[in-house]
Amino acid sequence: QVQLVESGGGLVQAGGSLRLSCAASGRTFSNYAMGWFRQAPGKEREFVAGISWNGGTTYYADSVKGRFTVSRDNAKNTVYLQMNSLKPEDTAVYYCAAATLTSIVVVSSELSDYEYWGQGTQVTVSS
Repeated sequence: QVQLVESGGGLVQAGGSLRLSCAASGRTFSNYAMGWFRQAPGKEREFVAGISWNGGTTYYADSVKGRFTVSRDNAKNTVYLQMNSLKPEDTAVYYCAAATLTSIVVVSSELSDYEYWGQGTQVTVSS
């Protein structure tokens, strides 16, 4: 089992920045690829960003590319999502998730690949 706890959400004006953190406990953190997803009211959960087990590969949704940066610190068992130039449409509950992937597929945007999920943190961007 892996337990994930997100933090860092809040209310920010459009154009502002936030950094989300996701602290992991349980099994060896570096065994897992990590992902960030979000879910806005009335919408399906969607992929935001993913990072491989060693941080060497990252992948972003087109909607956040160039504005968001995912990173991880395996020594601290933590993954981060730096969000800049925030827009009202970024308003959602943000979730981190952990996935056991193969040596060939090192990062994934598919919800079904992720085994463990945090409880989410609310991000609200005002216009």
